[in-house]
Amino acid sequence: MVSVLQNVAIDCADAYELARFWSGATGCPLHPEDRPGSRETQVLLAEGPVLYFNQVPESKTVKNRMHLCLRPETSREQEVERLLGLGATFVTDHRNPDGSGWAVLADPEGNEFCVLRSDSDRAAMSS
Repeated sequence: MVSVLQNVAIDCADAYELARFWSGATGCPLHPEDRPGSRETQVLLAEGPVLYFNQVPESKTVKNRMHLCLRPETSREQEVERLLGLGATFVTDHRNPDGSGWAVLADPEGNEFCVLRSDSDRAAMSS
């Protein structure tokens, strides 16, 4: 017997608003029952587990030990700009002059995540 990964849980101060950010980032919908003020919300990813947002009283205080890594459909650079426009902040640049690497951003509550190279970015490097 094995366990099946049901969701990725993210503690936050405002479950609905943070889920709205991640819904925009992933292009996936919120659970149809989620509303402003909901203490628990979900982003229904097309594949794999759901992103589950749980409102908690304490705030984030240190770097995440686990984080999400996003592989964009567009270029990494275009996706970084799009996510910044949605409310993310730039944290650390691990992009290299040869096009490899990644960018570290944070969601509106300070949870770090990475933006990796897209498949087209990777293909351009190997040609």
